[in-house]
Amino acid sequence: MDAYFVETLVDEDDALVEARESGRLTTMPQAEVAPNQGKLLSLLVRMVGATRVLEFGTLAGYSTVWLARAVGEGGQVTTLELEQQNATVAEKNLERAGVLDRVQIMVGRAAESAQRLIDAETQPYDFVFIDADKPSNPAYLEASLQLSRPGTVIVIDNVVRNGAVIDASSTDDRVQGVRSVLEKIAKDGRLDATSLQTVGSKGWDGFTILRRAR
Repeated sequence: MDAYFVETLVDEDDALVEARESGRLTTMPQAEVAPNQGKLLSLLVRMVGATRVLEFGTLAGYSTVWLARAVGEGGQVTTLELEQQNATVAEKNLERAGVLDRVQIMVGRAAESAQRLIDAETQPYDFVFIDADKPSNPAYLEASLQLSRPGTVIVIDNVVRNGAVIDASSTDDRVQGVRSVLEKIAKDGRLDATSLQTVGSKGWDGFTILRRAR
């Protein structure tokens, strides 16, 4: 089904194909979003009129290309990546896609990079995509809220984990990271959210989408 949807509705040019395939050169091969999810991110950015995007987790920059194209020539994407190896791969892909000039890659621990943005009183972001190490999801959400404004949309990826997220006693810190962030969202009166399961080329997973109301 994913292959059919992608073939029918998702127009991947050579730059996107090369960015996706270059994931094999990163520290987490084949961890990039599926093409139809990349297109979804692009559509969401355009739908909310976002011109400033924050991304947690760059890898080869596949989703970053989708986001950077969506914000347009006057937009800006800040993407946070732990490994220099991945950032180097991503930079080449962004340059090939013609969007390097609108992307800032910050290398280092994402929580620390986000704190630097907070300390610098960075202008709020309109859209945030969280797709990095799952145990840190609660910290990434907290940083995102400090770097956002009312109306900001936040998408958190990989929240189903083949159904393991329903197991409160799981010893998997990735599962607990997801559960913790969902509980945090549920208790925060500023946030309006839902989660959706997905079944496709990336297996059985899903994402949470939320909007900061105030």
